[in-house]
Amino acid sequence: MKKWLGLFFVATFGLCAMKVFADDQGAVSAAKMASESQPVPVPQEDAGQAPGDTSEPAAGVKAPINFGDYRSSTLAAKAWGALAQNDIESVLAYTNKCISLYAAQANKMQAGLKDYASGTNDEIFKYWALNDVATSLYIQGEAYRAANMKDEAKEAYNKLMKDYTFGQAWDPKGWFWKPAAAAKEKLDMIAAGANWDFGDYSSSTLVQKAWAALAANDLKGVEAYTNKTLELYAGKAKDMQASLKEYPWESKEKTFSYWALNDVGTALFIMGEAYQNAGKKDEATGAYKRVINEFFYSQCWDPGGWFWKPSEAAQQKLGELDNV
Repeated sequence: MKKWLGLFFVATFGLCAMKVFADDQGAVSAAKMASESQPVPVPQEDAGQAPGDTSEPAAGVKAPINFGDYRSSTLAAKAWGALAQNDIESVLAYTNKCISLYAAQANKMQAGLKDYASGTNDEIFKYWALNDVATSLYIQGEAYRAANMKDEAKEAYNKLMKDYTFGQAWDPKGWFWKPAAAAKEKLDMIAAGANWDFGDYSSSTLVQKAWAALAANDLKGVEAYTNKTLELYAGKAKDMQASLKEYPWESKEKTFSYWALNDVGTALFIMGEAYQNAGKKDEATGAYKRVINEFFYSQCWDPGGWFWKPSEAAQQKLGELDNV
């Protein structure tokens, strides 16, 4: 009788799932919670807490480990939440549970791909196990890195890059990002002894951080933020550039609509400034010329209330370099 009651309880409540997005990460893998393609395993050895139990712990009391409905998306979401609280013990509990339950399915999905899945969001969500296991390993790496456990962080990042390369994670702002690519960046940071924060990876955020690095005379930081801007948005910026025959002028909103072009042109100008300040004339010349040759119609908003043109400013800087 108890067995049947337990099964009824799981059937009734086992589909209740919560997505808890960590604010400072702004990202969580998003295998659809209602997808019938994902099973809802409830291992007996972890039955100490009922699935769906979402009661909050008292203030100042560490939240107990609660695997919820055991879906990969639930476990990844809880891992993000634990990471936001710097709770490495809980991070490892949730990520290891996700990996132990879904690694086999994730391996099959990875083996069936030769590149990142593309198409509609639903088509990418079909790779739920791969996406969530890859995300879990990334979260593990981040937790270890935050705890200055560099060897463990490297191991997690490298396993992600090797075994779950094509996993993708959903950002609640509306796009997918690639945990393996992010892991590579974090390994580069560890090697460089740096800690660059790309924020939400939007072009505007990256350019703001590049300006801040320039003000701090941080050449490596400028390179990191501007190169990331170029990596993510240069293609879109070139499309915008090709669609124009003059600077957009009709309205501020119209000019802002060319956001990728504006931010990529601005990022390259910042890079030129950083190289010029560092006495790297050839590198500065290359960055300024690229603004002029590839992103001529970019414009940059000045908080004083107007737009200025990075290509014109770059031309002036080239004149300065010629006189050096």
